[in-house]
Amino acid sequence: MKEIVKNIKVIITDVDGVLTDGGLYYSEDGLLLKKFNVQDGLGIKLAQMANLEIIVITGLKSQAVKQRITELGIQEFYEGKLKKQDIIKKIAKEKNIKFEEMAYIGDDWVDGPPMKMVGLPMAVKNAQPEIKALAKWISSKNGGDGAVREAINFILREQGKLEALWERWLNQEF
Repeated sequence: MKEIVKNIKVIITDVDGVLTDGGLYYSEDGLLLKKFNVQDGLGIKLAQMANLEIIVITGLKSQAVKQRITELGIQEFYEGKLKKQDIIKKIAKEKNIKFEEMAYIGDDWVDGPPMKMVGLPMAVKNAQPEIKALAKWISSKNGGDGAVREAINFILREQGKLEALWERWLNQEF
């Protein structure tokens, strides 16, 4: 596993059920709301500080998701994409990286095809059984409850980058 993780350059994640708890909350005005975990957000920032690129692919379209992605400084965001494997191929070609250099975090069937393609398929604790069966790593937390941070910490730790990031953070060198 360490050999796989050390080569990861890009972390791709789903949104609903991974970055959120999967709930669709509607206000009285019909506005769609989503709950994100702030620890996942800081984990994304840490990955970016460690020169790991974060890419988000989601099947749904949502202004709330767009806003959160923008706040996190994520440059590549694909929404309304159910055939995520096409995006994975595009990313590999444009960035000239191998599928083995990618991690993908998923929770449901739509994430199965891209998980089969990448070097490090990852699943959240409450993922569907079929998705867990594809995963080489499964979080101890549910989607939307810090699972993405846990996945990022795992990658950073295995790459030997987590301690240096902690020291930078303690000394406010960010």
